[in-house]
Amino acid sequence: MRTVIAGGHGQIALRLERLLAARGGEVAGIVRDPKQSDDLRAAGAEPVVLDLESASVEEVAAALEGATAAVFAAGAGPGSGVARKGTVDRDAAVLFADAAERAGVRRYVVVSSMGADPAHPGDEIFDAYLRAKGAADADVRARDGLDWTVLRPGQLTNDAGTGLVTLGASTGRGPVTRDDVAAVLADLLETPSTAGLTLELIGGSVPVSVAVKDVAGN
Repeated sequence: MRTVIAGGHGQIALRLERLLAARGGEVAGIVRDPKQSDDLRAAGAEPVVLDLESASVEEVAAALEGATAAVFAAGAGPGSGVARKGTVDRDAAVLFADAAERAGVRRYVVVSSMGADPAHPGDEIFDAYLRAKGAADADVRARDGLDWTVLRPGQLTNDAGTGLVTLGASTGRGPVTRDDVAAVLADLLETPSTAGLTLELIGGSVPVSVAVKDVAGN
């Protein structure tokens, strides 16, 4: 399996790259800053330098050529304003999905956010973020050309992963470690029967592999 991850230098993405590489997979990460390339190589990933805010769909499709799966894990980041929530969290996600379809990459996993909703009310930056993520999710879920899964983690923490989670269509709110998010993503990629599901994720008591198998069975 070759997986290409948009937002390849993000905290979840770097964890996912290490996991996929350790499992013997081939993984590439798209980054905007070439200075981040060494960090990706250290995680076992091939760096692909490309700015998703300015790249064409043809350029992104070329980066996805030959991949078996694509993961959108990019984000404008907590220090960004409303405008970049639109250009990264929404528009870049749509561009990446367009490119995946063009490159023939059907398996497509989105790292979204709990509460994402294109109609989310409010005037704060985080409200704009949830609207942008919701709009991107809605775009992806409307595509017949992708075998998509949308993962919506709860409050992210940098605590050490436990390997125990709660995963389902609706989990209620709660924290989850970035380690455990990455572990769930890795298993989702290897479980194509989770296509078509929008899943919430928080910490819990079920081992990751069991939790993924359970939702796949539903």
